[in-house]
Amino acid sequence: MFNGLADWWDGVELWLAQAWFPVQFVLVMVVVVPLCLLAAWAIDKLVGRLSHWFGPARDDDGPGRSS
Repeated sequence: MFNGLADWWDGVELWLAQAWFPVQFVLVMVVVVPLCLLAAWAIDKLVGRLSHWFGPARDDDGPGRSS
């Protein structure tokens, strides 16, 4: 099973490496950019939840405090 998957991936990789540059560019813009945006969104949500879980920083002013 994994040999078949590896052979398929090798074929895709070879096709992509030999493709005309504008085709490569369009594929990157259509596939990689949305994946990067999704990863950035997920990391942002994860960091937001972790920071909420750990609580406010010591130097943050709470509600009702004024400088």
